[in-house]
Amino acid sequence: MSTKKLWWGFAAVIVFSFAVLGYYGWEIYREAPPIPKQVVTESGRVLFIEAEILDGQSVWQSIGGQEVGTVWGHGSYVAPDWSADWLHREAVFMLHAWAQRDKGKAYDQLNEEEQAALQARLQKELRKNTYDPATGTLTVSDLRAEAIANNSRHYTGLFMNDPELAELREQYALKDNTIKDPERGRLINGFFFWASWACVTERPGDEISYTNNWPHEPLVGNLPPGTLHIWTGFSVIILIAGVSLLAYYYASHQEEELNPDRPKNDPLLNLTPTPSMKATLKYFWVVALLFVVQVALGATTAHYGVEGQALFGLPLAEILPYSLTRTYHVQLGILWIATSWLAMGLYIAPAVSGYEPPFQKLGVNVLFCALLVIVVGSMAGQWFGVMQEMGLEANFWFGHQGLEYVDLGRFWQIFLFAGLFIWLFLMVRAILPAFKNQAENKHLLTMFVISSAAIALFYGAGLMWGRHSNLAITEYWRWWVVHLWVEGFFEVFATVVIAFLFVKLGLLRAKLANESVIFATIIFLFGGIIGTFHHLYFSGTPTAVLALGATFSALEVVPLVLIGFEAYHNLQLSKATPWVQTYKWPIYCFVAVAFWNLVGAGILGFLINPPIALYYMQGLNTTPVHGHTALFGVYGMLGIGLMLFALRGMNRKISWPEKPLKIAFWSINIGLALMVAISVLPIGLIQTWASVKFGLWYARSAEFMSSDTLEVWRWMRVIGDTIFAVGVLVLAWFVLRIGIPKADNGPVAKPDKPSEPLKPQIEPEKELVA
Repeated sequence: MSTKKLWWGFAAVIVFSFAVLGYYGWEIYREAPPIPKQVVTESGRVLFIEAEILDGQSVWQSIGGQEVGTVWGHGSYVAPDWSADWLHREAVFMLHAWAQRDKGKAYDQLNEEEQAALQARLQKELRKNTYDPATGTLTVSDLRAEAIANNSRHYTGLFMNDPELAELREQYALKDNTIKDPERGRLINGFFFWASWACVTERPGDEISYTNNWPHEPLVGNLPPGTLHIWTGFSVIILIAGVSLLAYYYASHQEEELNPDRPKNDPLLNLTPTPSMKATLKYFWVVALLFVVQVALGATTAHYGVEGQALFGLPLAEILPYSLTRTYHVQLGILWIATSWLAMGLYIAPAVSGYEPPFQKLGVNVLFCALLVIVVGSMAGQWFGVMQEMGLEANFWFGHQGLEYVDLGRFWQIFLFAGLFIWLFLMVRAILPAFKNQAENKHLLTMFVISSAAIALFYGAGLMWGRHSNLAITEYWRWWVVHLWVEGFFEVFATVVIAFLFVKLGLLRAKLANESVIFATIIFLFGGIIGTFHHLYFSGTPTAVLALGATFSALEVVPLVLIGFEAYHNLQLSKATPWVQTYKWPIYCFVAVAFWNLVGAGILGFLINPPIALYYMQGLNTTPVHGHTALFGVYGMLGIGLMLFALRGMNRKISWPEKPLKIAFWSINIGLALMVAISVLPIGLIQTWASVKFGLWYARSAEFMSSDTLEVWRWMRVIGDTIFAVGVLVLAWFVLRIGIPKADNGPVAKPDKPSEPLKPQIEPEKELVA
């Protein structure tokens, strides 16, 4: 296929996909679960008003939000899903009340027919939509109001300091007085009620709830609707068809991509890093340090699942509770991976173009300082927010937004958004001269600029919601950031950078690299953009979102099924010529990326992506199985590989010790595999059984999660975590001891004749002529 046709295909995919994403985003705005102006009883008593429900959402976010249990299945996994837990407690209270009033017995003492009759009565009451759009009033029965009051007493005591709930707090990894103000305790109950109301109340004119009958709760009639089965079957058909077509394409367009005229010596041997390229070294040092801290916080977070308020007896939760350790663990993971990729972009731009713009080094240093301020400032703000030392408005701006992967306060989000545009400016000004003197790479250069611009622009989706936005709308935009920014255009950027590296090393022909990158981008984004909807099946979205998400998320898996070609191809590259062995471990990282793309993003991703599977699995430990293997296995290993490539370029004339990189590479990958295989995945599958049989509330309950069986599986994680941590520490030690050498410190292979470098060293304000 010609490059021109590929570009037309790329443009068509972008326009079509974002048109669909935008149109159904508008539908989400229209059909999101309404927030009533007031919730009143049949006798006229006001329970909550709109402002209290929205402020309750802000209270939930201030204590960590999705880092403290889940709502609608999104968040952390030690505490329960509050929407499912509230709904179950409300249902049980009402069933017991009716049983006592009508039969004079406890509900559990009734026979099956009597229980079934009460369940039918319960479903009729809870599922009926009593919201009046004309007045904005939601009416509930007096008995349901009693259930709401009972739940409110429970949650207020739980989040504050009720001694009768001390054991439950520890099992949920909640510190005492997670909420200090009784008024805030009252407000959070309004939000929990609304979130659970959306789970059971049927949409107007329909027989399914706002959340497509999620969570599974047989007592209230929350069972998987037929649409879940239909679109699950269709997604499997689409997957098979997509794999078949892509396999045919590979077979019919199979060409030898390795350059037959590979150089005998390393083309980068005589490359002297420019001042701005050298300035990126400190970025990689910070990457190594953040990686170590992130792993330490991850181990602490995992331990809280066993000892909820302490670390081996040390009362750590008083100053660093679970919600904060998990926040920092997730946030630092995103930050060190992104920092590695951004630093690689700053490193490679002058290397590719042969041009060091004026004050480029200053720009790189300013951006570095800005990133440090964001990391330190946002973490400090989150601590003050979670410790309830901020007002709700201040918390939104400077504290904790309570949204997984987008936990930064709004001020820090804006700061980071501005920083990404500084990065984009530095990248583009350095790369533009290459368009004039490298015509053979113009397609790669164009995709490089497009993906860089997308990285800066799409983080802006995180600014599209406000403090009082409907949670369904907030989730829509949050997944733009998590899925499109992190999983989408960062991957396109990395693909382009890797292609550049292999072309400049003389291992790939430029023409085929150009075509392969554009084709891979088309295939990935065709499923990936609209596939964002697979995160929103049960987040207050209409059925059309479920259908689109199921269909296109299946297409996301298609290119991953044939990822073995990429792994084999990268292994070939590592053995192409003897001098390529100096790049062995960066290339091995790219092989690991291919492996985890297949296993983590492909197999384990598709395990939970089909609607009927996710209906039972959302919010269980099957999600972090996919999260760890896809986020770290793919993007983390990519970040490590790109970092090692840049460090290799800075230290090209010295020999690297083989042993530490070998230990780091295998320990990290084996540790990750064991962490998943002997702990997190078994727990998730056991929870799935409980969710199918009894309901999601039970699969997430303290009673079930504290069982001896699951306790053993949680402790088994220590094996994989320890091996993984050893690899991380060795890698960090290796990176931190590397500096820019002033002279040769070891033997290197000398070329027979000088090989053309990318460009020799450049003084600022001077452009090289090829």
